[in-house]
Amino acid sequence: MVALRFRILLVAVALLAFCSALWAPFQFDDFSLLNDPSLNSSNGWQNIFKATQTRPLTFFSFWLNLRVSEAPWTFHLVSLALHLACVWLASGLLLELLPLRAAWLASALFAFHPLQTEAVAYVFSRATLLAALFCLLSLSSWLKGRRWWAFGLFACGLLAKEEVAAFPLFLALLEWSTRRSKAAIAPVAAMCAASLAAGLRTIYATAAIAGSGAGAQAGLTSFDYFSYQGVAILRYLQLLLVPLGFTVDAEVRVPPMAAAVAWGVIVVVAILAWRTVRAAQPGFWVLGGLLLLLPSSSIFPAEDLAADRRMYLPLFCFAALFGMLLQKADRKLLYGYAALLVVLSFAQTRVWMSPEALWMEAARHAPGKIRPKRQLARVVPPLQAVELMEEAKRLAPEDAAVATDLGLSYLRANQPEVALGEFGRALALDPNSAPAIHNRGMALLLLGQADAAKGDFARALEKDPCLFDAHWNLRRLGVIRNLPAGCAWTRRQAELLVRPGLSSAP
Repeated sequence: MVALRFRILLVAVALLAFCSALWAPFQFDDFSLLNDPSLNSSNGWQNIFKATQTRPLTFFSFWLNLRVSEAPWTFHLVSLALHLACVWLASGLLLELLPLRAAWLASALFAFHPLQTEAVAYVFSRATLLAALFCLLSLSSWLKGRRWWAFGLFACGLLAKEEVAAFPLFLALLEWSTRRSKAAIAPVAAMCAASLAAGLRTIYATAAIAGSGAGAQAGLTSFDYFSYQGVAILRYLQLLLVPLGFTVDAEVRVPPMAAAVAWGVIVVVAILAWRTVRAAQPGFWVLGGLLLLLPSSSIFPAEDLAADRRMYLPLFCFAALFGMLLQKADRKLLYGYAALLVVLSFAQTRVWMSPEALWMEAARHAPGKIRPKRQLARVVPPLQAVELMEEAKRLAPEDAAVATDLGLSYLRANQPEVALGEFGRALALDPNSAPAIHNRGMALLLLGQADAAKGDFARALEKDPCLFDAHWNLRRLGVIRNLPAGCAWTRRQAELLVRPGLSSAP
């Protein structure tokens, strides 16, 4: 009964810590959900299970979500419910695996540590929550001796997100450190085979989908990605211990010597942990957490070198470690620390309620990175946006995307003549960019050169027949073109392009 009351209290406190996520808008990649034809058509669910979709279960849940509403709060409600379900499961498992006081502390860390904020508040991170939920269910079944049920639940986790591919290694380590049953060999081998299949599918999909931002299209080699992951892992652990300095776009690029030192520290920690790996002692939880980080923090490159959401499931292990190490600490200090975590999580969740606050925080923590400046420039007043993008231009003078965003900032600041020069520079850097051609047309239109603008809009559509803004602006100028099929437009955009009049803006 005490354990039941504790778990109910834990879920209630986690709800308090992250409830403001319900009022958060869509952020960053979240908007792509509204533009995905498979998600926005009534029979689009059939396309979700094709070979190039590595997370069909997650995207099926998005498809169901969109059948109900496009409102951000409905998506956040599902994410919050998934986190609370994970908290309930994790606390039950930790109470089974750890001494009582260690389990209480570990459960609290998993439930409302600020590291969990990104996974809960970022809609696109539903994959992380859903995969973790199935892995925790799998672990529960495994501990009850239902190993093939555990295999099926893990397979569902892989269909939610391939990032949990190392979970079978965690189970193998758990089995080796405790029971060492021969009956575990076959289901663990089957899980490893499923992970291998998921990994091969991910490699194929990231290579086949243009702009995937992972694998061959990540923009850096496997070696470079691996070298930076030591710093990323140490950053995650530092945030776990000292929960300050959170950002959606962390800078972990460091000189080679620093990267080598970071990995050296991790190797030494792993070697020391091996000494106490038996019977689920602290060493087991260190190695378990590192294993769960392996798929996202090793050799398969991704555009984001670090992301706090990658710690969601590994935090189950690291929280257990901290629970064991701190279980004898003064009770009042632990209560105070837990209260501080709730306050910090609530505050960090409120940052996600404002795109300006989110990207301002990122720009402050990584002043040398371009992406935070580009994202922030889109949500601040025009003159501030110009200042941000001029700084970005100084940092990356050969980046066509920076030139484009600087031109758009000048357009917003009502300086089309300056914008025209920036769009010309963007085209010089990337001559085949349809958005850059369209944007130059916008500058020409604002300068009173309607015919030249029409020409640019038409040329933009030759490069990208589905470019909505070019279609829209041609309609504004009285030019009606046949609309191509299969374009990733929102329902609102599609409706606007077939209306006879132009009574409202896109």
